[in-house]
Amino acid sequence: MTLPVRVLDILKEVDPDRARAIAKLADAVGRRLRDRKAVEIVEVAPHRGLIVVTDSAVLKSIEGLRLIEIAPARYLITVNSGMSVESIEVQLQDKIEEKRGESEDQEMLKELLHQIRHQRRRSAVSKEELLIIST
Repeated sequence: MTLPVRVLDILKEVDPDRARAIAKLADAVGRRLRDRKAVEIVEVAPHRGLIVVTDSAVLKSIEGLRLIEIAPARYLITVNSGMSVESIEVQLQDKIEEKRGESEDQEMLKELLHQIRHQRRRSAVSKEELLIIST
């Protein structure tokens, strides 16, 4: 494995033995990832939040919905500009029913559906545009 010098310097600070340093950091990150909720509303400004989720093949399969990784194993949900909030709810409900009993994402899908539905009913959900740059 080839690593940048800056990464090697960080590893050296964690443990002089590179393999132990990698194991320690992986354990620490793994604990943090396990402690995180599968669906979170992260406040990004006063009274403004974004839904952040864990990786999900089922969510990625929803037409018009995309996951953008913003931190290790944390994804922002984006939707095509013409997609309604109600359409998202219907597609989530469909995925839950289609995958009943077979998907490890069931609880995450149910929580996401609950959050979106709850916020819509409170008139607390809106769609805004995000600038995406092709690279």
